[in-house]
Amino acid sequence: MFARLGRLVVHHPWKVIGLWLLIIVGVVAAAPKLTSTTDQSDFLPSHYESIQALDMQQKAFPQSAAPSALIVFARSDGAQLSEGDTASVASIGAKLTDAHIKDVIGLQAIPPSENRLIQVIAVQLTKITSASDTTQSDAVKALRDALQAQVKDTDLKAGITGQAAQMLDQVESSNKGMAIIGAATIILILVLLLIIFRSPVIALLPIVTIGAVSSLVSGLIAMVAKAFDLKIDSSVNAILLVVLFGVGTDYILFLMFRYRERLRAGEDPKTAMVSAVTRVGEAITSAAAAVIIAFMALTLSTLGMFRALGPALAIAVAVALFAGLTLVPAVVSLLGTKVFWPSKAWRTEPKGARFAALGTALGRRPAVFALVSGGVLVVLGIVAVGFNPTFDLSSGSTSDASESVVYNKELLKGMPAGATQPSDVLLHSTGGALAGDQLTTYRAALTAVPGVGQVAEPLLSADKATANFQVTLAAAPESDAALETVRGALRDAAHAAAPAGTTAAVGGMTAVFVDFQDAMNHDYAIVFPVAAVLIMIVLGLLLRSLVAPWYLMASVFLGFAATLGAAVLVFQHMQGETGLIFTLPVIMYLFVVALGTDYNILMVARLREEARAGHEPRQAAALALRHTGPTVAAAGLILAGTFASMMLAGNNVLSQMGFAISVGIGIAAFVMAMFFTPALTALLGHRAWWPGHGDEQSGSADRGETFDMRDDRTLAAPGGQWTSSGERR
Repeated sequence: MFARLGRLVVHHPWKVIGLWLLIIVGVVAAAPKLTSTTDQSDFLPSHYESIQALDMQQKAFPQSAAPSALIVFARSDGAQLSEGDTASVASIGAKLTDAHIKDVIGLQAIPPSENRLIQVIAVQLTKITSASDTTQSDAVKALRDALQAQVKDTDLKAGITGQAAQMLDQVESSNKGMAIIGAATIILILVLLLIIFRSPVIALLPIVTIGAVSSLVSGLIAMVAKAFDLKIDSSVNAILLVVLFGVGTDYILFLMFRYRERLRAGEDPKTAMVSAVTRVGEAITSAAAAVIIAFMALTLSTLGMFRALGPALAIAVAVALFAGLTLVPAVVSLLGTKVFWPSKAWRTEPKGARFAALGTALGRRPAVFALVSGGVLVVLGIVAVGFNPTFDLSSGSTSDASESVVYNKELLKGMPAGATQPSDVLLHSTGGALAGDQLTTYRAALTAVPGVGQVAEPLLSADKATANFQVTLAAAPESDAALETVRGALRDAAHAAAPAGTTAAVGGMTAVFVDFQDAMNHDYAIVFPVAAVLIMIVLGLLLRSLVAPWYLMASVFLGFAATLGAAVLVFQHMQGETGLIFTLPVIMYLFVVALGTDYNILMVARLREEARAGHEPRQAAALALRHTGPTVAAAGLILAGTFASMMLAGNNVLSQMGFAISVGIGIAAFVMAMFFTPALTALLGHRAWWPGHGDEQSGSADRGETFDMRDDRTLAAPGGQWTSSGERR
């Protein structure tokens, strides 16, 4: 199949390129705009209590909502607010009201805090109607400009925080981060490919081809999101960019390494490209299938953000695969050997001394390599036990210098930590109006809950059948302490103290995070096992073995545990952070498990090829490391580097993601695929391919090398005689 595909593409390159252009133009023209959301409640199913509370609140209080933003005032010298300062705050509030700033529908000054260090004006903004609605962000920008003009000649300093301001700062930080990530990714790919191939043409090949299909990917994702009503998280864009360029470059690398190898074997350029597609086609298609399956398994998640993330990334990988097997071969078949210009190194087999030496050592002592590499994975995996998820997205996804973060810290000087995002306890009577004594008793019960800072007077609906108790927690709304308060004492008290004939539900952002945590624990028990089984089926079909998939997947999950352990070690133990971002295990699963399998497939597929050429298991492992080691190393370095660029974005969320994924890919490439997997395969020998005969010598094998374990000399090869130094006579 891949031979026919290769011949079709190579013999009709202009038609292939033209077809790609038509598809890109058609999809881009027909696709709707791709929008994203940062509202975490959009991602939870309706059966969770936090969503039920939100529905109850919206029905009972359609015109009422918590403040969208908070203007925080403090003295510039840090002293207590005087009566004159309080009067200035009231005056500023009145002037801002009179300014009639668009979409600012209410400004209410709140008395100074008890210690008189801060004073707040609560801001009501027009409700947003969709994820792409910038109404509140634009209003916050305008309000910030007007505010600074008002406080300029006073002894006060002021800034805007709260949910709308945090959203604005997150978007601006994300856009800045995207620009940095995009630039760093492209520069890294260019530099590394220039070093590897010493050709600007090959260095530009992934940038041009993947850049050309990126708009196709966005269009397809937008179509799928609209068709299936998928909620796209705002972080998807950064991940999508890195996945498309990283994985796409990997597939191009695998193809170009094999193309160069066939040229060195004496084939003409067109035949060499057909041979390259034939030989790497099955391996990279199987590898991409494993990645796509891992991503698509997320559709089983109960969380909308992951149900959308899986198909989005699967589309990116599928397009990268098709481009790698058709568009890139078409372009290269037109360029021929000019693709290596100005370098002449493609003509000469490199000595490959390092990988040849590693291969020889592994072939001689596979047990030592398996124990050492496996030991590294196990030790790091043990550290992963200390993983603690954190839900601090507001500060973690923006710069510490952003206004919402700076003035959130000011706010905490005078108010409970939960003031920016209070929790809501909804009490609903099924038999008529709620009585005054019921409300008083119920409020007292909520106030007595440990971890509750204060409980406001209840807000009654028009029919007085529903009451909303706004609860300010003593801890920050995204902190572990706040989550434990809501999950345990607050929900227990809210349900237990509800009078007969009433129902109670606890909502708010902290409750959403609590339900998020429960949903993710549910997903871990379903998504991971299903993905593992499906990937093992792909491995079994590719390798025609029931044994190999088991130890390949075992090595991948060891790599997953080691990666999580490395992140815990660096961020929790070394940097002293309270935890890692709560989505990190799933993000790591996407890339470490999927791409770890990717590299394992490429290495074992080459190992099988060497075995079919007549080599014994240890010789086959040594040769596979010698020939595929440079490819895996280069691919791993580029992909790890592209993800590491996320650490330049300037916020903790992307830094943790970038670090964990880049380390995970490094472990997958340089520990698992390069040493652990081939060492285990060499130790198992022919048993690794049971019950099939995947390692039996094939009559059509095109490699006729004789391998000497003593000095790693290749005594004979197609296309000429080779010396032990790697030069063709």
